[in-house]
Amino acid sequence: MDSVLTHVKKQQPALIAFLKQLVECESPTDSPAAVNRFVELFAGSVSPFAKIRTFPGGAYGKHLQCEFQLPGSRKQGRILGLGHSDTVWPLGTLKQMPWRNGKGRLWGPGVLDMKSGVAFFVFAMRALRELDIPVSRKVVLQLVSDEEVGSHSSRELTEKEASRSVAVLVLEPGTGLAGKPKTARKGVGRYQVKVTGVPSHSGVDFAAGASAVLELARQIEKIRTFTNLDRGVTVNVGVIRGGTRSNVVPAEAVAECDIRVPRLSDHAVLERKFRALRSTDPRCRIELTGELNRPPMERTPGVVKLFQTARKLAADLGVELEESSTGGASDGNFTAALGIPTIDGIGGVGEGAHAVNESILINRIADRTALLAKLVAAI
Repeated sequence: MDSVLTHVKKQQPALIAFLKQLVECESPTDSPAAVNRFVELFAGSVSPFAKIRTFPGGAYGKHLQCEFQLPGSRKQGRILGLGHSDTVWPLGTLKQMPWRNGKGRLWGPGVLDMKSGVAFFVFAMRALRELDIPVSRKVVLQLVSDEEVGSHSSRELTEKEASRSVAVLVLEPGTGLAGKPKTARKGVGRYQVKVTGVPSHSGVDFAAGASAVLELARQIEKIRTFTNLDRGVTVNVGVIRGGTRSNVVPAEAVAECDIRVPRLSDHAVLERKFRALRSTDPRCRIELTGELNRPPMERTPGVVKLFQTARKLAADLGVELEESSTGGASDGNFTAALGIPTIDGIGGVGEGAHAVNESILINRIADRTALLAKLVAAI
């Protein structure tokens, strides 16, 4: 058996105990104090073998960086491990979803997305230290506090750190119960289409009005045609609002649209289409706001090469690693868009992210942790 895998298996009870601490330290995005407690817990656990830095998160909790002290004398370049400390679960969720070990899984809020991934990374770095395996790069783990709500306060920091790195390992969960890493993610954007019409009394002076709701309905029909499933481009009108009373011709109506694009060029096309929207009723005015929040993570040669390295190392551990793509986004979108080789979904293996059945497979803890250690040593 691989020596790293053997070592990690011996350490698995300690890893699980550490993960239990992380899960039971609830850290919803909207509670900076709770996130900061998690940051303090995490930092205290790794400070004996890592240099700790924190950065203000504005309206959110602190962002954390841990630079690990690893074997190997001359280090050139750096590897960035990327994760987030925040979860989607509100404080008190543990009462309904307590930490538990059962049916071959570990259960609890945030255990898959993504406290297992960051716990694995810590124990992977411990394995490198304890086995005295030399590493030729500096290794920094960054945990941001606002990933679940768009990474608005952390994006600049993430892009800055990624631009100084030779590779980025994103510790999000893998795809499905096979735990497939992600080599492509769609870009994500939001657009708001607001229509201003002319209000009037629907019974007394109906013809004097120009319905914003009716105009918006016509625009939604246009927007529907922006989806191109052959290219993987989707536009979803997910929220509509308009009008005040049934006897008033509505003066305002709003549609909120989610866009997903596999290539940056696809966003340029959508941008032009949204900007070209014109009112069918000249009395109505259209106002468009929005942007691409996360650029797509495209499957570049650098991404492919990094995945192929991971696949070879996984084979040494007896695991057949397959790649995947997804319409969901992560901070890996930012790093890959900079041209930095990025492999995503290299964290926990399980199911139920953001759902009541959130869990990870216990029998995939050791091989995933060993893979992270070997990948860091190989890059």
